[in-house]
Amino acid sequence: MFNEEVRAMLGEVITSWQVIVVTVILVIYISIVKSVGRVNRSRRHNIPKPPKVSSLPSAPDENSSDDDLGLEESAED
Repeated sequence: MFNEEVRAMLGEVITSWQVIVVTVILVIYISIVKSVGRVNRSRRHNIPKPPKVSSLPSAPDENSSDDDLGLEESAED
């Protein structure tokens, strides 16, 4: 399918120093990203979760007629 010239050119391109350097850099980059992701995932699982509160304070009754918030009004004369 490929003639001899195309095969020779393809062999030179694959073995050129630029392609080899880019390949090595990509391998190093991917390994760094995977290791950081692995460390990040393990940290996420090691963080202790805060304890769940079993009984929350109940909300005040909305039908209550007591509208006093505990603040006293000051009379300005």
